[in-house]
Amino acid sequence: MKIFKPILVFLFLLVNLVIAQPSFADPIAEKSPEYAQITQQLNQLLQARNNPSAAGYNTVEQIQKGISDLQFQKYIMETTEDWGVCRNETGRTLAVYAHKPSKYGSSANTLFYLGNGRKTDDEWDCDGIYLPSGVNVAGISIPVTENPVVENPVTENPVAENQQQQPRQPLYVKIVDGTNLIVRSNPLTGEIELNAPPAGVFSVGELNPAVPYLSQAQIDAQVPNAPID
Repeated sequence: MKIFKPILVFLFLLVNLVIAQPSFADPIAEKSPEYAQITQQLNQLLQARNNPSAAGYNTVEQIQKGISDLQFQKYIMETTEDWGVCRNETGRTLAVYAHKPSKYGSSANTLFYLGNGRKTDDEWDCDGIYLPSGVNVAGISIPVTENPVVENPVTENPVAENQQQQPRQPLYVKIVDGTNLIVRSNPLTGEIELNAPPAGVFSVGELNPAVPYLSQAQIDAQVPNAPID
């Protein structure tokens, strides 16, 4: 009888391991304030889908694209446990914004430099990427910035007018919490390609603190310092 007791205990523990429900960590949707914002934006677009102009869209196709992007972002936050992760497959150094989440409040968003072939630490939250002037993103229309105000702006020289035109400002491309972003460079077009829709695109002066002016050459010259796995 004494022989059977250990066997019964072992079988009891084995059965419990098999039938017990696994304990999962809370999804990002339960931790991030962005989830409520995305849900609200999605509901607003769903209500305006038959009247795109009321939501600032020109066509039904455009508002449907906005709805699909928000639905995808909402799904990400409901199904992932990790904060944002950025992977660099551009062949060059990538500038990223990241911070360390904490139950006592998140630390300040910091600009880091991520080496090629690397991804940020999943215990950190990669909030987005920095794109210097002249770098284009596939699928995102980026307008050229207006000419700065200068003295005596009137000129009759078209060449001088063209020289006064300024390229667009550097951009901060934001992603929602929970996104596993892969950033690639198209070898044919040179455009940056993202595997997930951005949550927002901001130019210099729109953020606090403002996005710095950096060229890709300046970024390439930096020693990679982003927190990585």
